[in-house]
Amino acid sequence: MSRDWVVDGSFRDPAGRVHEHEGRIFRTVTKSGAPDFLAVRDSGFLDRLVEENRLIPFYEVTDPNVTALFPRAEHVLEHPRLDIISYPYEWSFGQLRDAALFHLEVALDALEAGLTLSDATAYNVQFVGHQPVFIDHLSFRMYREGEFWLAHRQFCEQFLNPLLLRSKLGIPHNAWYRGGLEGIPTEHMVKSLPLSSRLSLRMNAHVILPARFQRGIHSDALRQIEKKTGTKQLPKRGYEGLLRQLHSWIKAMRPKGANPSVWATYADNNTYSGQETEQKRAIVSEFSTANTPRVILDLGCNSGFFSETALIGGASSAVGFDFDQDSLDSAYRRAVEKSLPFLPLFLDAANPSPTQGWAQSERTGFDTRARGDAVMALAFIHHLVVAKNVPLGQALKWLVSRAPVGLIEFVPKSDPTVQSMLRLREDIFDDYSKEAFEAELSRCAKIVKSTTVSESGRSIYEFERRS
Repeated sequence: MSRDWVVDGSFRDPAGRVHEHEGRIFRTVTKSGAPDFLAVRDSGFLDRLVEENRLIPFYEVTDPNVTALFPRAEHVLEHPRLDIISYPYEWSFGQLRDAALFHLEVALDALEAGLTLSDATAYNVQFVGHQPVFIDHLSFRMYREGEFWLAHRQFCEQFLNPLLLRSKLGIPHNAWYRGGLEGIPTEHMVKSLPLSSRLSLRMNAHVILPARFQRGIHSDALRQIEKKTGTKQLPKRGYEGLLRQLHSWIKAMRPKGANPSVWATYADNNTYSGQETEQKRAIVSEFSTANTPRVILDLGCNSGFFSETALIGGASSAVGFDFDQDSLDSAYRRAVEKSLPFLPLFLDAANPSPTQGWAQSERTGFDTRARGDAVMALAFIHHLVVAKNVPLGQALKWLVSRAPVGLIEFVPKSDPTVQSMLRLREDIFDDYSKEAFEAELSRCAKIVKSTTVSESGRSIYEFERRS
């Protein structure tokens, strides 16, 4: 297969590759992947998933000018381009749980249709707004009677174990997952769990006992079935039972000790008066109406209140970023409950997701992926400058690089929030002032207007990036 225009992260699939050419997204099918693809395509299952908005649409390309670009491909498919690609280490607990349930539901429906999934990687799921969608058309193949669920270990390490980390130990999965990319190894998970976990039949079947056989082909859950049935085959009902057992277990999971943090309730409990909050909302709404961005980025999205405001004002979709787990959970609930085209993602802005993986190109970094038509950074920049010691000019240049137009809020030292941040540290920020802010912003953007929105001197600046 020619590597021309190949998306680096697709190299693992022997059945095909994903390509990006002149802004279009193609998937080529190899000779070895063609038989399964044709059988699955002809079953009508892929079309059914597309109609149900559970699979990204695909179109078989017949234009010779396009197929000639991929001379070694048996088939060429084209897919719509997603606004943003996200990774499981950027999802909230709720998103990872819903992605796991979604994957299991697709697998169960496939089994009912006489098909199965050849893998269980979380990277095959993306979010369009708050809705999970499957993106790998070549992961499906015909089910073979009596086969084991060979993707059991992968599902556990990429979905189950990260969820257990937070539901049992109260530890967010994001940093650990990002460090490993392939999820959380079962043998590591076992060492982290309390001894009381060994009393759980499900924990034994899917985590504790499989860790003892990690070098083997199958998980111990499947080995136990083999032992009980006296056969090396797994009846279809046993296969289905494994999927349903995991679905029931994961559906009931909740973050351990999840209480609203300071930032999760900030939208409702902040230093703004009701009038000031309404003024801020009006600025966001007016900006969104005037610019009608297809994608607006909300840095420091908190519970998603202002992302929702931008959507109501005229933005087609919003992608929010925040470092606080409870805020992300709240934002995701807002998106789901109100059916908003809003995708909240985890971000430590001082340490964003890098380009990493094989050849340091398999997973694309935040800087490349997080670009929009407009950006909001409300009550955000002081967290970079004061909390993380990022120079003011660098922080503003980085923010302006996200989109050609946007809103940035400046929070002065006199504000109670900044005063609270400085209470337990030395004030070394002599250049953190409104005058310095305006001077640095003017270096990389045109200040369209500014509006003071609080008695403490908070101001929101609208900018247009310099070309």
